[in-house]
Amino acid sequence: MLLELNIRDFAIIDRLHLHLHRQFNVFTGETGAGKSIIIDAVNALLGGKIGAEFVRAGCERASVEGVFSVEALPPILDEELQPVEVLAHAGSNGASPSTLLEVIEQTERYVTHRPADTESADARVALASLLHEYDIEIEDDTLILTRDIFRSGRTVSRINGRALPQHVLQQVASWLIDIHGQSEHMSLLRTEQHINFLDRYAELLPLRDELSKKYAEWRNARKRLQELLRNEREQQARADFLRFEIEEIEKAELREGEVEELEAERKVLSSAERLRELCTAAYGLIKGSELGSDSFSSALDQLYAAQRSVQELARLDKSLEGFAEMLNEATIQLEDVATGISSYEADIEDNPGRLEEIEARLALISQLKRKYAVATIEELLERVEKDRNELESITHRDEIIAELQQKDALYRREIGKLASELSRRRSASAAQLAAAMEEQLNDLNMRRARFKVEILQRPDENGVPAQPDDGPEQHFACDQTGIDRVQFLIAPNPGEPFKPLTKIASGGETSRLMLALKTILAGADATPTLIFDEIDSGISGRSGQVVGEKLWQLTRDHQVICVTHLPQIAAFADLHYNVNKQIIDDRTLTIVNELRPEQRIREIAHIIGGSVTESALKNAQEMLERSILFKENWKRAHSNYHY
Repeated sequence: MLLELNIRDFAIIDRLHLHLHRQFNVFTGETGAGKSIIIDAVNALLGGKIGAEFVRAGCERASVEGVFSVEALPPILDEELQPVEVLAHAGSNGASPSTLLEVIEQTERYVTHRPADTESADARVALASLLHEYDIEIEDDTLILTRDIFRSGRTVSRINGRALPQHVLQQVASWLIDIHGQSEHMSLLRTEQHINFLDRYAELLPLRDELSKKYAEWRNARKRLQELLRNEREQQARADFLRFEIEEIEKAELREGEVEELEAERKVLSSAERLRELCTAAYGLIKGSELGSDSFSSALDQLYAAQRSVQELARLDKSLEGFAEMLNEATIQLEDVATGISSYEADIEDNPGRLEEIEARLALISQLKRKYAVATIEELLERVEKDRNELESITHRDEIIAELQQKDALYRREIGKLASELSRRRSASAAQLAAAMEEQLNDLNMRRARFKVEILQRPDENGVPAQPDDGPEQHFACDQTGIDRVQFLIAPNPGEPFKPLTKIASGGETSRLMLALKTILAGADATPTLIFDEIDSGISGRSGQVVGEKLWQLTRDHQVICVTHLPQIAAFADLHYNVNKQIIDDRTLTIVNELRPEQRIREIAHIIGGSVTESALKNAQEMLERSILFKENWKRAHSNYHY
């Protein structure tokens, strides 16, 4: 739910910080005071389209921040499969086409069945998966969404302080808030959502989830089958190409670490002359020059002289015997060094033939790496394994095709049974939902409105066999929700035909329809915060009491925020804000004040009559008392209700 809302330099709002109640929040005020601007700011926070015109005059940017409580979300674990390695292992052990096919299907099944990929997944799991996908960490069960709008028209979106693309903000926000009224966030007017609401109402999500998983497996099997059924000549050409790649790389007889070994050997061979020079110099300095120069004294000659002196010292003073031993060891080690250098020098040889072999070998390896766009021998060897696996599937193409065709028929039959069951149960629940909707609309002063849930199927010879009714079995187009296409229709007035919700012209009818649906589906709707912008449009004062009751009842499962002009709705608020416009220092500002109990009475009285009279105050007091009485009675009747 939305805990706090911070708005800065947005339109005529200078600074605004709101703490919201977890139940029913109401905003009232004169027309033009800025109530809708607050909704516009929330719409911007949800990733809606926003322009530079919303940046307050004289400012460089506007910002909106929302602090949301998301409770504890389930952990989403990383499960990494290595399909290439698994498939290679299976192929190298002589696995049959059936085994190879099973490995492919297991890998594809993993990719398909992540929680966020199914519309029927639990909302908390879906949100957790979404946050995990974008590496968004939650602190203290809180998400902070921020949107900055700059004078240039550029916007920046952040979640928990981290800058993210706008579409990510939209995806996350869609699980947090739903706005009804003047904004684009009217999920009940999106036809593709109607099947979700019907299935939630009918408690069909578990069955639909079972169908969705089976459909995903079928889709992957069909995709694999279509790939194998491509033109025979294309498949043969691909096989020839794979064989050429495998042969070319295998012919090179590559070894891991070979490049490093060759480069080290090349370095030695190309430096033979310099190595000999260094060996001669080092040997001479240690053991002495062979040129017979009396002026040259080798390191060993000087060390022998020092050894004799120290030995003499040790004979005179026993405490120096340790130094004598150390000098003796140093002499032996230096002689070993000289011997080793001499032996190494003797082994140095000029071998231009071997150097040419190394250069040619390195050139071949470099050519293969460039050709196959890889950086290492290891990647070349991996490519060979991948090519072998693909060639294996092409070689056993006919056997795999036969198995996939059998699986395709089996999947279609299983999915058809599930889809038929779903369709029959949807049809039964559709009539119940329509009756419940008409009852709610009757309460909302649309007494003669008719509501209908239209369920249609599209024949498709390549679809699944199903019997949505008692008629003969037919093949229908199918997706992860089944074979049905669901749409809500309404006839607001007697004599008018049914038409889609999106064709309704009256804003008041749309608002009441939204409220009716939300009331019926409140328990099934996963969105924690619902915002109703002027839901009372076109609603008379006589219906206002019922609208207020229904809005407050939604707080059993949701946080509700409402902008209203009706005193009957305002009287049900758990937290009441007044929005007014003031001119300070020749600047127009929107001011929002949280009302205390005595201030609420005056505000409601003002809404009733414009001027605050004794009669209006008394009427306002009675409205508040009626709302309090209704809440208490309702809570007693619903003992499982919790704040």
